[in-house]
Amino acid sequence: MKEILLVGGGGHCKSVIDVIEQEGNYNIVGIVDKKEFIGQEVLGYKIIGCDDDLEELFLKYKYALVTVGQIKSNTLRVKLFTILKKIGYELPVIVSPLAYVSKYAKVEEGTVVLHNALINANASVGVNCIVNTKALIEHDATIDEHCHISTATVINGGVTVKANSFIGSNTTTKEYIVLDGFNRAGKLLK
Repeated sequence: MKEILLVGGGGHCKSVIDVIEQEGNYNIVGIVDKKEFIGQEVLGYKIIGCDDDLEELFLKYKYALVTVGQIKSNTLRVKLFTILKKIGYELPVIVSPLAYVSKYAKVEEGTVVLHNALINANASVGVNCIVNTKALIEHDATIDEHCHISTATVINGGVTVKANSFIGSNTTTKEYIVLDGFNRAGKLLK
């Protein structure tokens, strides 16, 4: 089994750990977080280093994943993704076995698809995205890089979500619109 580092040890990390364990393709070797947290554990996985240790850890581990969430801003997620790519880490796509991704859909590196999410035919999801629990991305939708499609959100057919956007929980979009930016939650977007 391939060994993987998780970068970020907060709440989103816990959800990703659960998906990785369920998926069974990677062995989590440790978590990278703030220096003051080294030695602590997240769901039984030790925090083994901080961001300054990523280059040294690359000598031993080749796979990593950004497990910092995105609510107020995705700046840290983008920064960490960029650092990991520059060092040379491979950032896999992680898909819960309880999710469905159409064989006609495209999901790019570093993206996590959580439990009961659905990505339909001809949809496209860019790098370093979070497709959260019970999210639906319908046919022909495009989710650009570094986006968070939050829990129980419905992105209807033909919608484009521009890079760095956050679409909050329970949001439902109208078909064939363009979203750019931040939506807190629970609104119909038209």
